[in-house]
Amino acid sequence: MSTALYKLIDEGEHQQQDFKFCINDSKKIAKSLVAFANTDGGRLLIGVKDNGKVAGISTDEEFYMIEAAAKIYSNPPVDFSTKQWHVDGKTVLEIDVHPSEQKPHLAKDESGKWLAYVRIKDENVLAHKIQLLVWRKESSPTGIHFSFSENERFLVNYLQHNKSISFSKFIRVAHTSRKEAEEILSNFVLMGVLRMHTTKERTLFSLDNEFDTEQFSGFK
Repeated sequence: MSTALYKLIDEGEHQQQDFKFCINDSKKIAKSLVAFANTDGGRLLIGVKDNGKVAGISTDEEFYMIEAAAKIYSNPPVDFSTKQWHVDGKTVLEIDVHPSEQKPHLAKDESGKWLAYVRIKDENVLAHKIQLLVWRKESSPTGIHFSFSENERFLVNYLQHNKSISFSKFIRVAHTSRKEAEEILSNFVLMGVLRMHTTKERTLFSLDNEFDTEQFSGFK
């Protein structure tokens, strides 16, 4: 069993795995839980240092703090399962979170704000406003209302000649309002026309590789 744990640890921290030496703040753990739930799911290995060294934990206390993070400081609550690893007289608590169908999950931060996060590589990153709109539209029973306007044509034409564009730059170069830009970008992401590329520093939009511009008239 210890061999299997060390194999997980050898993977290091990545999009679906995070190490926690200990838990002293349920709010911070809530951020990791909602990021996993909002993205591809993942596991927390609690009692493991950033360098991969096993430190061990007191499982009862850690479990109650995880439960508070998932149920009190996450909205909607995040479902999780647990597993204990025992190695060299120490205990590591594994917390597994599956991708959620109730996106977005929000975590309550230190100031009391409820914020959505996504997992990008080995970091929990604040979700972009466009991603929030996409999630909202995905869960809407009415679907999306879409009319193919000049600004949609402009955006696709721009991205045929440029690799990507940011939200603010689209507003600026298309001379459109913030609200209309939000609608266009979220609709295009939902329709598979655009892909979002989010990092800790910024979010960019590019044409999806599988999108065929010939299916729409007037792009060129």
